[in-house]
Amino acid sequence: MTLRYNPETCWPRSGRAFNHGVIAPDGHTLYMTGQVAWDATGEIVGKGDCAAQILKCFEGVETVLSCVGGRLEDIVSLTIYFTDPADLPVIQSARAEKFSPETSPASILIQVPGLVAPGLLVELVPIAVVPPHRFRSPEPPDD
Repeated sequence: MTLRYNPETCWPRSGRAFNHGVIAPDGHTLYMTGQVAWDATGEIVGKGDCAAQILKCFEGVETVLSCVGGRLEDIVSLTIYFTDPADLPVIQSARAEKFSPETSPASILIQVPGLVAPGLLVELVPIAVVPPHRFRSPEPPDD
């Protein structure tokens, strides 16, 4: 079982979806490539729209997780890169929609001057631990 905690002497979460500490359970650790708002053809989804882009990022995360029997609640750490501080409320809202306080990962937000391609506004880099009873090996790559 994943243990999430927030010492009283740490700064308050103020309703934001993260936990100060997360102790991962036994299981299979999954390190993911950063998920950005590209569709299956490599085109940007939601140009200029951070809300659309972060939802596409979470869709990618959920796809990678589901291939091995994982779920969003298996994420123990989430790094979010973003380009515009005005998008923070949108990012925090999307994170709060995807995680309850009980399942929130440890989290970091990092403002960057740009991402891998012009037009990308946000990138999610999660680490998950999938419990052994749900884990299944992914299908071999097509290439």
